Amino acid sequence: MRTRRRTLTGLGVGLSAAAATAAVSVVADRLVRARQTARALDSLDTYEEQASSEVVVIASDGVELHVEIDEPEGRPVAAPTGVPVPTVVFCHGYTLSLRSWVFQRRALKAAGYRVVLWDHRGHGKSGAGSKESYDVDQLGRDLGAVISQVVPKGPLVLVGHSMGGMTLMALALHEPELIRERVLGVAFVATSPGGLSAVSWGLGSMLGRAVHRLGPAAVGQLAGRQGLVNAARRAGRDIEEFLVDRYSFASPVPLSIVQLTADMIFGTRIEVISEFMETFDKHDKREALEKFIGVETLVINGVQDLLTPPQHSEEIVRLIPGAEHVLIDDAGHIIMLEHGEVVSEQLLALTARAQRAAAAHIDLRRKPRVRRLVTDLAKRRRVEKAKERHDNVS
Repeated sequence: MRTRRRTLTGLGVGLSAAAATAAVSVVADRLVRARQTARALDSLDTYEEQASSEVVVIASDGVELHVEIDEPEGRPVAAPTGVPVPTVVFCHGYTLSLRSWVFQRRALKAAGYRVVLWDHRGHGKSGAGSKESYDVDQLGRDLGAVISQVVPKGPLVLVGHSMGGMTLMALALHEPELIRERVLGVAFVATSPGGLSAVSWGLGSMLGRAVHRLGPAAVGQLAGRQGLVNAARRAGRDIEEFLVDRYSFASPVPLSIVQLTADMIFGTRIEVISEFMETFDKHDKREALEKFIGVETLVINGVQDLLTPPQHSEEIVRLIPGAEHVLIDDAGHIIMLEHGEVVSEQLLALTARAQRAAAAHIDLRRKPRVRRLVTDLAKRRRVEKAKERHDNVS
């Protein structure tokens, strides 16, 4: 049995390596060209943000959750009569941290909103949990604890990316009264209600199925070898950045954004990655979406997202009447860093719509479904100018 397990694990690692090698050979030239443009686009931004306050929330099983709060800057946003200004709560994705929302937290607090961000258990600055606690249902309970301590009253707008969107669904199942009584708006960003086992990650159906089947075991074998993983990271920074660029973005981004994303992903401990990985193929929270009927809803995703393709967003829209669906062209999975301004604009528009709907007591179930394709023209112009500068230098 042990020999068979080692054989399967080796096969899983081999398939993963073969997939990575195939991907490298296909898009290496694209990455080189993108890097040249990205360097021209790069800025001195460190993507750090000073929170107004930081607190530790104790989860139901004792895990310490890191939470940051941004108080609104300047005059509070003008809200419709009788509707308090909502607090916006952000939930990040798998292997990321609250730093992934840097552009959106800046935009929301500048517009006069109170912003709450937190690191999921095992991610960022939050504490580690037991092996059994790394699942989406526990994340929903963790979010409930964060809201209970940090935003105990008042209206809310909830925003979740990828695993963070799944966390919102889990919260709705655990605390449907919270959604019904306090949530004015919700944004599901590049996430899925279920069916992730069918995602091929751009590897083709056969290889995609093989990685789904064997990948968790292969990663699990590394869980006790964090030092080895860290050493491999130092030796292979270029490969690391290549894989992050390939699976996170669909357009040129500054190299500093690639590095920020890589630092979040590979800064997550292997055992956390492994344990959460096993839950995703089983994830199915379609029943939770009915709890959001009547809530102003935004569903947003990238057209070229390899990890949660557009059909997953289509399923969410189908199950929440009146949801607004925004697709962003030239966008991958880490859409809030790749197209930060566009995502921020959409969240600001969502929050304003949610306040108006609450003030006017609009029945959102009767709202016509809206589906829009958005092109980030400002970014496209910046990329074109950067290419021109690079071509002129060359």
